Amino acid sequence: MPVVYQDGMRIPSQAEKEHSNLNLDWRKRVVFEAQLLPSTMNRFDCRIELLPSKPTPQVVLEGGDIHFRTPSLNIVINTQTGLMDQYIVKGIPYLKEGAFQPLAITDNGDPWRMDTDGFENVKGAFRLMSPEEGTAFSGITEGTLPSVRVIEDGEVRTVIESLLMYGHSAVVITYKLPKNGTEIEIHERVFWQEKDTMLKLAIPTVLDEGIYAGQTIFGVQSLETDGTEVVAQKWTALMSETDNVAITLINDGIYGSDCSNGVIRPSLLRGAAYTAHPILDRPLMPNDRFSPRIDQGERMFRFWLNAGPKSERLRCIDREALQWNEKPYALSFFPHGEGQIPATAVQLDDDVIQMTAFKRAEQGEDTYILRLFEPTGLARSTVVRIPSMDLEIRLEFNGFEVKTCKLDKRMRTIIEYELMEE
Repeated sequence: MPVVYQDGMRIPSQAEKEHSNLNLDWRKRVVFEAQLLPSTMNRFDCRIELLPSKPTPQVVLEGGDIHFRTPSLNIVINTQTGLMDQYIVKGIPYLKEGAFQPLAITDNGDPWRMDTDGFENVKGAFRLMSPEEGTAFSGITEGTLPSVRVIEDGEVRTVIESLLMYGHSAVVITYKLPKNGTEIEIHERVFWQEKDTMLKLAIPTVLDEGIYAGQTIFGVQSLETDGTEVVAQKWTALMSETDNVAITLINDGIYGSDCSNGVIRPSLLRGAAYTAHPILDRPLMPNDRFSPRIDQGERMFRFWLNAGPKSERLRCIDREALQWNEKPYALSFFPHGEGQIPATAVQLDDDVIQMTAFKRAEQGEDTYILRLFEPTGLARSTVVRIPSMDLEIRLEFNGFEVKTCKLDKRMRTIIEYELMEE
């Protein structure tokens, strides 16, 4: 069992199956939760503890369903459907039954789909595989496994896997439920073989009259809630002014979605043709041969769902989305520990303002440019510190404002500067 330490203190960690399949303890995968210091290398020590046997998941089954509870979360995964039937955050329910349902939507072969701006006609829904179907799909040759199962459980999280199918396609939904906090991760591994069909993910919420919004370039854009296909970047949110709550959904590359009657539906895949174009009443595709289609085969998607007070969610969501999409990387090495640890490069005393760039200036070898952004639309201030040079500057932001600072190493100064560096 690999156990993780930070600054000599044990932190929550657990072993999970590594990506290789060698039946030896040559390679271990460890998952841990920790706070990273800003703009610096963070050291974690992994030590090995020998256990008499492999730990077994501690799962609560009530009425045949999987119940996951922490002081902040109450989640139910339906073992008859493989879907999430309950997501309660600090006593407040946010989702209706059947959340994260993959849907097959009527589509056509036009890759630009220039004849519509919405995809509403549901032609079918993915269903849970039977134990025999799921066992065969999983490549298991001994015994039979249920198609909803807990595959990991430890100090950090519980991981639940569901196997669903529709037509010639299949979806593996993996729910990653945290022991700390309220943000859950949903991983979708899709094996897509449908033609003239779009794949959407339906997430029914309790906010039937909610306001839909999404991230745009250096801002937040209001989005339609009438089923129109809309575009956003790293995140979307469904909010209620009356109840002062918000449900946020981060993605790692899903730009299209729609929303109506409180249901968020991110668009995952299509089965359209290559360069097909509607011309008069002529057929889109030749009918005398095989034609390859886009989006066929295996694809993977990740989402992070969270909910809570509206002001809190909107204050945190932009930075959370940035962290998931531009995540830190890990290096495996063991420094000797001698010498002096360098000071943190840059610090911001505010947890909302983002540093979107730190680069060498266009002119001047010892001059650097910092660009900072306010992502919530509200006036805010922050202090930028350069600890190694004992420098700091306070910046006042209007909503969605971008500011530029110039750091001069030779003069040991930091000042507010022009965006174009002129």
